[in-house]
Amino acid sequence: MKNLNGKKILLIICGGIAAYKSLEIIRLLKKNGSSIKTIITKNAKNFITPLSVTSLSKEKVYSDLFNSENESEMDHISLSRWADLILIAPATANTISKISYGLSDDLASTVVFASDKKIFIAPAMNVRMWEHQSNMDNLKKLIDFGHEIIGPEIGEMACGEYGKGKMSEPEIIINHINNYFKNFENNKRFKALVTAGPTHEYIDPVRFITNKSSGKQGYEIAKSLNENGFDTTLISGPSNLNPIKGVNLVKIKSADEMLEATLNNLPTDVAIFSSAVTDFKIKNKENEKIKKENISELFLEKNTDILKHISNHNSLRPRLVVGFAAETNSIKINSLKKLSEKNCDWIIANDVSKNDIGFESDFNKVSIFYKNNSEENLPKMRKSSLANEIVNRIISQLN
Repeated sequence: MKNLNGKKILLIICGGIAAYKSLEIIRLLKKNGSSIKTIITKNAKNFITPLSVTSLSKEKVYSDLFNSENESEMDHISLSRWADLILIAPATANTISKISYGLSDDLASTVVFASDKKIFIAPAMNVRMWEHQSNMDNLKKLIDFGHEIIGPEIGEMACGEYGKGKMSEPEIIINHINNYFKNFENNKRFKALVTAGPTHEYIDPVRFITNKSSGKQGYEIAKSLNENGFDTTLISGPSNLNPIKGVNLVKIKSADEMLEATLNNLPTDVAIFSSAVTDFKIKNKENEKIKKENISELFLEKNTDILKHISNHNSLRPRLVVGFAAETNSIKINSLKKLSEKNCDWIIANDVSKNDIGFESDFNKVSIFYKNNSEENLPKMRKSSLANEIVNRIISQLN
């Protein structure tokens, strides 16, 4: 468990009978060199005492959202920034529900809402509560947020019933966290480049040709790569999305600028070309606004195919080149053709003719076509979840 040494863990203990296991989690974390701070919810105090927690952690136990003694510290901010990782164990159905809806009526939920760190959740509840559709929906939202769920296990519960809902054993939880830090450190040796968003090809200073791309999928991929330890550069066309903390953002407008920025940021281990690059640019671009009465015809010329150019570059080609294909028909035929012609390793294709996925939507449904002729069809999911799926496959490929 050497990857836990020196790590700062914020443990949130919720009110359930499994709370007694949190004491063993603290003991194991301390044994492996981690620093631990804890938040105990009001209901958790019915099962364990702050004294027992602080005796093991050797740190103050936090509970109240507003504490006059620490008013200047703003605990919900300082705690979330202090931690390398947040672990909620046990996580009750009530806490899972609150987090999924963004509620923040106590210190625990407020810290989660204010956090910019990886969050692990170890659920513990009755089997019927676990299987309830509302709980399943809430868990799906947490996964979409990028949180990671550990367990639960199948077994006999304190209520006497048997089934899924039993909190994972402390050793399993600790091993899960150790592997996360191990993979994170391992991935630090990898460099990644992501292109996202549309390009603007100007006709004159006020008019341009573009497409409907929002950049959401590319931004989510860059975010996931960064959260998994990659040294990540995001080359973005015009977008209203906010910069991602820890990601090197390069803003461009035209396809020529995107090509130049891409070449300037190579070599990398992986390049993901999710941008919707405009295929054509204006050959007779004007430096002054064209008056309507003077517009007769526009002459177009092809932009450089960035994906194809990089995939066939002898010295700068990344180990793994991933292209995106936005199609409206014959998705498999067109994707396999692109995979071959552009010489990339994967093509991730989606149907942009559907209004509920693809361009401008928060959801996507894609098929991944691999160079070895295999194919994976993924279900419809949030772009954040899809980004995590793609990055997990990238990590497996690079390793």
